[in-house]
Amino acid sequence: MDNRPNQAPHEAGTPLRDVAANPEATARYLADLQRVVRDMERHLATLQTETQVHCRDTHVAGDRFYHARLRARPVEKAFQNVLRDAQKMAADLEKAAYNRRAFAEEVKALPGKRREKELEKARKKNRKTIQSTPGPQSEVGNPHNDGYAAPAGTLYDLRGRECA
Repeated sequence: MDNRPNQAPHEAGTPLRDVAANPEATARYLADLQRVVRDMERHLATLQTETQVHCRDTHVAGDRFYHARLRARPVEKAFQNVLRDAQKMAADLEKAAYNRRAFAEEVKALPGKRREKELEKARKKNRKTIQSTPGPQSEVGNPHNDGYAAPAGTLYDLRGRECA
């Protein structure tokens, strides 16, 4: 039976809960776990080599020269999978620490972003409509300038000109 006093799930007190609440502590904890995984990976690589040598050297009477190697393949494949998973786990631990820190920074910056958004919304809402003034392109005289000084849109758009 558990002799610990009942704690509400939201109360701080468990070590991992404190670690999870602090991004720096989370990064340190995940770095420690990554060191353990890397150490385990090193030991597994040594064990894989020794197991491979032993399994390939185990010959039974009546074997051909390749039978021991064929029998060792499933064992070698299993060790390769374990090593690959250990390497992936170490990389994922590093990625998790990075994502935790990015989450903390995003949460810290969120009130400022929301305030900016509200100010922008208020500016758009309170913007006064400005009467549109005629632009510099509208001319009082001849609206269509068919002379050579007018820019042509394309080579084929001559607008009444005889040559490009």
